[in-house]
Amino acid sequence: MKALRLHRELTAIWRTEPGLRGQLRSVNHSDMGRRFILGAFFFFAVGGVLAMLIRAQLATPHSAFVGPAVYNQLFTMHGSIMMFLFAIPMFEGLAMYLLPKMLGARDLAYPRLSALGWWCYVFGGSILIAAMLAGVAPDAGWFLYPPLSGKTYTPGINSDVWLLGVTFVEISAMCAAIEIAVSILKLRAPGMRLDRMPLFAWYMLATAGMMIFGFPPLILGSILLEVERAFGWPFYAPELGGSPLLWQHLFWLFGHPEVYIIFLPAAGAVSTILPVMARTKILGYGALVAAVMALAFLSFGLWVHHMFTTGIPHMALGFFSAASTLVAIPTAVQVFAWLGTLWAGRPQLKLPMLYLIGFFIVFVLGGLTGVMLAVVPFDAQAHDTAFVTAHLHYVLVGGFVFPMLAAAYYWLPHFTGRGRVMRLGEAAFWLILIGFNLTFFLMHLTGLLGMPRRIDTYPEGMGWTWLNLLSSVGSFLMAFGFALFAIDVALQIWLGRLHKRNPWGAGTLEWAMATPAPAYNFASLAVVEGRDPLEDRPDLPAVLARGDGWLGHARHGWRETMAVDMVSGAPDHIAILPTNSWLPITTAATLGGFFLSMLAGLYPLAPLFLVLVAMLGWRWAWSNGQRRDFGPLPAGPGGAMLPIAAETRGTTGWWGSVFALTASGTLFASLLFGYAFLWTVAPDWPPPQLIARAPFELVLAIAGAVVAAVAVRRGQWPAALAGQGAIVVAMVLLIALRLPAPTSHAYAATGATVAAYVIFHAALAVVMLAFLRARISAGFVGGQRQGEPRIVRLWSDHAAGAGIVAALVIALPGWFA
Repeated sequence: MKALRLHRELTAIWRTEPGLRGQLRSVNHSDMGRRFILGAFFFFAVGGVLAMLIRAQLATPHSAFVGPAVYNQLFTMHGSIMMFLFAIPMFEGLAMYLLPKMLGARDLAYPRLSALGWWCYVFGGSILIAAMLAGVAPDAGWFLYPPLSGKTYTPGINSDVWLLGVTFVEISAMCAAIEIAVSILKLRAPGMRLDRMPLFAWYMLATAGMMIFGFPPLILGSILLEVERAFGWPFYAPELGGSPLLWQHLFWLFGHPEVYIIFLPAAGAVSTILPVMARTKILGYGALVAAVMALAFLSFGLWVHHMFTTGIPHMALGFFSAASTLVAIPTAVQVFAWLGTLWAGRPQLKLPMLYLIGFFIVFVLGGLTGVMLAVVPFDAQAHDTAFVTAHLHYVLVGGFVFPMLAAAYYWLPHFTGRGRVMRLGEAAFWLILIGFNLTFFLMHLTGLLGMPRRIDTYPEGMGWTWLNLLSSVGSFLMAFGFALFAIDVALQIWLGRLHKRNPWGAGTLEWAMATPAPAYNFASLAVVEGRDPLEDRPDLPAVLARGDGWLGHARHGWRETMAVDMVSGAPDHIAILPTNSWLPITTAATLGGFFLSMLAGLYPLAPLFLVLVAMLGWRWAWSNGQRRDFGPLPAGPGGAMLPIAAETRGTTGWWGSVFALTASGTLFASLLFGYAFLWTVAPDWPPPQLIARAPFELVLAIAGAVVAAVAVRRGQWPAALAGQGAIVVAMVLLIALRLPAPTSHAYAATGATVAAYVIFHAALAVVMLAFLRARISAGFVGGQRQGEPRIVRLWSDHAAGAGIVAALVIALPGWFA
């Protein structure tokens, strides 16, 4: 009776309201995870249809199936959808659904941020799909190289659709990265030390870190290209001091880590599923963690291997070629650990295992061709041929799609609580495996025979005809396989019989709950003493359901979960999570208004939407916190007491700000890199007109930064506001009075962009300082509740530091001219 009463009380607190209203307001991580997965599968289907159209066009020489203009849109949209609307959202959805359950928590750290990410994903993806249906889809390739994507060669809105739509989707990705990183580090079951975390969590932690550092260069590059197209600021125009190579550097600073951002979550699924299928423990837990972290680090040193044919100096060619081959080592460590696990165990050829076998075959072949392309002389021959297209698909389909199919069948009983109906999955596997290899293995051969990628037709007599026809046949065979997979999953969801809990006999915590999972996951939270909690305590599900673990109660209508010490997993405080809200969808729609006004060329209207976003952000933050101290509250067995988040240090809010500022700092560093790159290698430098000496603005910016930094530590909020205001004034004066017109030269454009970055962050700090004063007056800050001033200090210090750096970067060239 106690367990039933607890279940009802927790359900009342955590449930999603019925009807459309509930769906629009929901912030539950299980809802968000399912939505991301279904949305990603929809976009995968759209991208697959586009792939079929591409293969239909290339099946025969001189094909007139579609014309060149439509074909350019087809391959651009196929690549963009698969990279930005399928692969990343798919693993985000899996992580959102699984991580709290695996870590023994009730939800992610920022439920409303997850919901905001979902709505940004939907709205951004809809922009791209609507543009495709209207015939104005991007057509300059999924990596949108200038000058082809510039106004001269793409005068319509095609490129703007990509720049604004993809950037909108990237907001979703950054939300997910911060959400995942903080949730893994802070919201775990008591006793779950870092070395007891499931390997999937380690893989996702590395992935989130890579996204935080990898996505800002792409966001910056997209902003600069859109500003160039909209306002004529010449970042990439060589005749005015810009360089198209700057885009390539910024894009591939994101683009190559992106390959591993996609691969690592899939590899985490492999490391989770494989030992269960082999009926043994994973071999080399520590080595796998080290390999994952090494891979995450090394992936940022490889971006130039996409640019070997652009005239890179020989020393750089040697360095990046060596780094590209070196990255094979941590990948090989993982492969051999997986093979060793199979060798030590007793593998069962169940359906998830079949897809893992397909993963080994396809991904290893893709890795071998990757080592070939890392060698400069070979890359010079194979660059921009179908060989590269084949390699990319072997790595991404082998390294992501096959593991995700295995994950689908492995965790589908958890999603549905039901078993399979028919054995369509095995037929789907063979169709996909055979069709994929028939399609893309032959593309290696057409590439070696000299067939370029991106061409819409080709003449007879080149030796490509039969290879292309067989590739097209294989692609349709693969499509039939994916259709069977979709039918099999749908039958299991709608017609499958109720299945026993934990059908695989796994030891991780997600199987210690009823399936499908209740809205609150666990009636009480487990104490973890090993890496396989269910093997250590087979009775754990019953213990948790009775409420005999931590937080086995419902009080004040709070959505409570446990926050722990990041390293030791010792209980730290009680995190109180927000409830369902209209704010995520409203904020995403307002951001959508900004992007659509930019796309329509209504530039005076766009800032109004940003003001509305700031007002919504104020309302969002105001809804958090408590007006009084509660002191330590009962939290666990034996009368254990813990404070709530508002009354402690190191909260999820503070760590979220740290990661958000890390991403922002990475964008700023990328901007400074672009400024230095153009100054060093772009044509028409030094600029014809340098900034005049600006002692007043330089002193004003530095003095304002120092005043803001000192005042915010002393709690002197009016002085801190004045310091940030001084930084804004100094930057505005530099742009208005000192710099040449931004349209005249890349020097002026980059200088104005550096100043604009500081203006934005200093203005944001002003808003946050004003918000803090209002919170103090309203009684949200006081006594033990000092977390909000610490968070505002972080943002204020970042703006102050950026102000000093920007003032020096902009002003100093005039002093040494």
